[in-house]
Amino acid sequence: MPTAPAPQTRPRYTAAILLTVSLFFLWGMANNLNDILIAQFRKAFTLSDFGTSFVQQVFYFGYFLFAIPAAMLMSARGYKAAIVLGLILYGCGALLFYPAAEGSLYALFLLALFVIASGLAFLETAANPLMTELGDAAGAARRLNWAQAANPVGAIAGILIGRNFILSGIEHDDAALAAMTAGERLAYYGMEVRAVQAPYLVIGCVVLAFAAVAACLRFPPGDADAPPTASWAGLRTAARQPRLIFAAAAQLLYVGAQVGMWSFTIRYAQANVAGMDERAAADALFVSLLLFAAGRFAGTAMMARVRPATMLALFAGVAVALTVVAATVGGRWGLYALVGTSFFMSIQFPTIFALGVEGLGPLRRAGASLLIMAIIGGALLTAAMGWLSDRVGITAAMLVPAAAFVVIAVFARWAREPRP
Repeated sequence: MPTAPAPQTRPRYTAAILLTVSLFFLWGMANNLNDILIAQFRKAFTLSDFGTSFVQQVFYFGYFLFAIPAAMLMSARGYKAAIVLGLILYGCGALLFYPAAEGSLYALFLLALFVIASGLAFLETAANPLMTELGDAAGAARRLNWAQAANPVGAIAGILIGRNFILSGIEHDDAALAAMTAGERLAYYGMEVRAVQAPYLVIGCVVLAFAAVAACLRFPPGDADAPPTASWAGLRTAARQPRLIFAAAAQLLYVGAQVGMWSFTIRYAQANVAGMDERAAADALFVSLLLFAAGRFAGTAMMARVRPATMLALFAGVAVALTVVAATVGGRWGLYALVGTSFFMSIQFPTIFALGVEGLGPLRRAGASLLIMAIIGGALLTAAMGWLSDRVGITAAMLVPAAAFVVIAVFARWAREPRP
């Protein structure tokens, strides 16, 4: 009597999925350490607000340049190759902070940040579509939001590392610096620059250890149709999808708004609240990230009952109101509004991402690379805010993210209609 064939079981990728979720933590930490670096480099290298914005400009330019190569590598070699290479680049970039600090070279710090960001482009291009593909398509936005919940935890860790191990709390005004001898000023600036060495050395070693672990794990293979979707022809086809293009524009503005606001939160706090030192101002940024994490969990839970596009429209609308208060009222209440905006930014990146690739089918990964390229907004809007701050003040510069949230709210209302 013939026996029935054994039922086929789907391979389990539990370890690989856990490592992938940890990537959201790792790049959240890297992104928000930049906010501390901006305050630190402004002091150590005596930079203007526009000068400090180069930290984010080179960082997000790395995302922009490597998003498409990352998608092509992922299609040709699978998720594993993109993740391992991304971790190696991230780790090597962090290790470059050691010689940059030894030589007090701002340009070398910028190169190190570019290398880190190029690695993160590979990680985000792989991890975001991976989480949308693992399971029912209808739950993609909610599933990606849950995975992205590790991101604000990493961001909080980055701020705590920066506050406690990089920011010294020693600040000298112009009069105090002028009273120092040339040798004393050189020693002070050198001490502030070298404060970044140990944290980034540890981060580099930890990330390279993650790369070694990832190389030993099994990841889901690419779909049979993946290679052509990440070709130039596939990218051109994806770029003709109206919702994807609107999503990319919304994502560019969202990332720019988030990065710009967090980059200048310390600056805003010190400019608007008399007597606030850099560590107290960093605490305001820390509270922002706590609210961001709380918003991510609350918003994701609400998506079980409210459509993602509706949630996005609501959160973006409230963010508009709060950033307008921060830009026009100023003072302590302006700071409260600025900090509170983070709660309503929380779901925006993953929800825009999921709405953008929704219904793309085999073009999903090509679409994902275009949405990762949109992270260049972190460079563009931060530079715009720094330029505006140097001319009219950091308070008025918050009108830039306010305008960005208006466009995101419009996208959310438009995306409520199903893709044709």
